[in-house]
Amino acid sequence: MKNNIVDLLSEKISFISKEDLAQLIEIPPKPEMGDFAFPCFRLAKELHKAPPMIAKEIADSITVPDYIDHIEVLGAYINFFMKKDSFLKSMVDKISEDDFGSSTEGNGKTICIDYSSPNVAKNFHVGHLRTTVIGNSLYKIYEKLGYKVERINHLGDWGTQFGKLIVAYKNWGSEEAVKEKGIEELMRIYVLFHEEADKDPSLEDEARAWFNKMENGDEEALSIWKWFLDISLEEFKRVYALLGVEFDHYTGESFYRDKTDAVVKDLKDAGLLTDSEGAKIVDLSEYDMAPCLILKNDGSTIYATRDLAAIKYRKETYNFYKALYVTGQEQKLHFKQVFKVVELLGHEWAKDSLIHIPYGLVSLGGEKLSTRGGNVIYAEDILKEAIAKIRETIDVKNPNLANKDDVARIIGVGAVIFNDLYNQRIKDVSFNWSHILNPEGETGPYVQYTYARCSSILRNAADYSFTTDVNYDLISDQSSVDLIKELSRFPKVISSAAESYEPHFIARYAISVAQTFNKFYHDNKVLVDDVETRNARLLLVSLTRKVIRDSMSLLGIGCVEEM
Repeated sequence: MKNNIVDLLSEKISFISKEDLAQLIEIPPKPEMGDFAFPCFRLAKELHKAPPMIAKEIADSITVPDYIDHIEVLGAYINFFMKKDSFLKSMVDKISEDDFGSSTEGNGKTICIDYSSPNVAKNFHVGHLRTTVIGNSLYKIYEKLGYKVERINHLGDWGTQFGKLIVAYKNWGSEEAVKEKGIEELMRIYVLFHEEADKDPSLEDEARAWFNKMENGDEEALSIWKWFLDISLEEFKRVYALLGVEFDHYTGESFYRDKTDAVVKDLKDAGLLTDSEGAKIVDLSEYDMAPCLILKNDGSTIYATRDLAAIKYRKETYNFYKALYVTGQEQKLHFKQVFKVVELLGHEWAKDSLIHIPYGLVSLGGEKLSTRGGNVIYAEDILKEAIAKIRETIDVKNPNLANKDDVARIIGVGAVIFNDLYNQRIKDVSFNWSHILNPEGETGPYVQYTYARCSSILRNAADYSFTTDVNYDLISDQSSVDLIKELSRFPKVISSAAESYEPHFIARYAISVAQTFNKFYHDNKVLVDDVETRNARLLLVSLTRKVIRDSMSLLGIGCVEEM
């Protein structure tokens, strides 16, 4: 229907392409304003007339086709009122397609997403949940649009912090304690190192020396590092399994340690590398930025060097269309520096292809989480607590529910993910259990409950068989029309989320669908005796269930048939 209106308008507006006309067409905020609206403000400059006058002249010149009921002008807008039966059927046919919301826009293009990337030998805390769930949702969104996505976990498994950990292990740790307590013991001695280093700064020099040994291939240093890495990966993968998150590559910073020499050579050859008190830097003062440190004064690399090596490797290996970096906003300057260095190496694609996707802080009780300070909330503990709370609710409200543990896991984990993704990613996230788990608020459980309600209705309609061949006059009431319109927005919402790197568009849309459906369900009894009416309304229940499932899937959240 929208394309038909574009065709109508293109006959009257020759100086704007059909693609641009389609972008200008809006869905009015109120039903009495029509089904589609075209604003004429953009035409004023070309036609040298006031937008309301242009709107009236264009509307008067259109011969109303049989699929349009009538056209009205409101100010500078041309409002199109479609004939309900054909309009509703065209939308329902589209929503019913198996690949509804999918696109071929990404065909032949690769996107690399660098996300999660926890630091080895440090527990996976709730701060890591943000990058993990945002990155995982973006992966699903871009895959839906046809892109090939490389999911990269750039583990923080290299750097001076490992020198610190080795010093801490040798001074205050033991093999027995690490084997028994794993990452908990590594965390303990890491925190202890910083406490002791405040009293004895020479410990920092020892730590740098041990990392330098790692850089130079020292067997003992690398053996301890590899042991700590294996312990950490076991921990991380357990959390990822709980979240339902997978990666294509676990290529951490250490993966690039034999690739940094090529980066240093490129910078030297380009005349970008300069000395600064024994260290090697790229001067970025011309761009109002601090210098980008490439080599420290002892010759060891830094994370910027390894990020540059990673970009070089990924471009050569995957020939990415875009490379996305999902990290905290405190790393904004770091990536701005690194991306500028890539650009200065003569790679113009860096301007449009390298994207930093920042997000806000996570807090519990208003405190920022800090590994070094020891006030850490483990991600696994948060997820397990959510599951336990949902399990308690099930035991009280639906004790005979089948597969209670699976249902509690899906709802509990989904509630935590949804709470994170519901707001713009740049906003800080705070945990409030009474809100997160509220099945009547703008929450994951509310959406999942609506899905389960749809499933229950369809189960109770035992003889129902899905069909779009229904009497559309029977679902032309306002709440039914509003629901169909809301469902039809799904592809546009996905595109908006992809364009802005914002999964919250999907989360908020899922809430809107659930709310619109519940209004429809309140206004219309579904399982009525009249077969025609029943089938028409069951069609909307089935389509709602489908769109909710697909929306939640794009957030990395499952749905349950009963709760």
